[in-house]
Amino acid sequence: MIAIGLTLTGLAALIHVGIFFMESLAWESPRVRRIFGTSEESARATKLLAFNQGFYNLFLAVAVVVGIVLSIIGHQAVGATLVFVGAGSMVAAALVLLCSSKGAGIAALVQGLLPAFGIIALAIGVGQ
Repeated sequence: MIAIGLTLTGLAALIHVGIFFMESLAWESPRVRRIFGTSEESARATKLLAFNQGFYNLFLAVAVVVGIVLSIIGHQAVGATLVFVGAGSMVAAALVLLCSSKGAGIAALVQGLLPAFGIIALAIGVGQ
């Protein structure tokens, strides 16, 4: 179960790296504006906010990846802690998104399901 948990949270980290790219590097592109449902004007107006938010997503992904690496090389307690914190923050952010925006259900699921399942699997594996 530990391997499943680390795999799922690793996939969640990849998704969050993608979110970082969209928010911090490609926010004003037509494709990203279409994904987030923003106009050219609103993307321009929120560029700095999105840039900052993208880095939050990147930092969560980095915490998970470092935790996975530490778990694999034998530092399971520290590694699992980092994975739980990083992936748990991903799930919490998805819940905030879900509660704060009526039209963001799909985005919240994309952001939160893999880390949630990963946390559950990792918790079961660590508890055995």
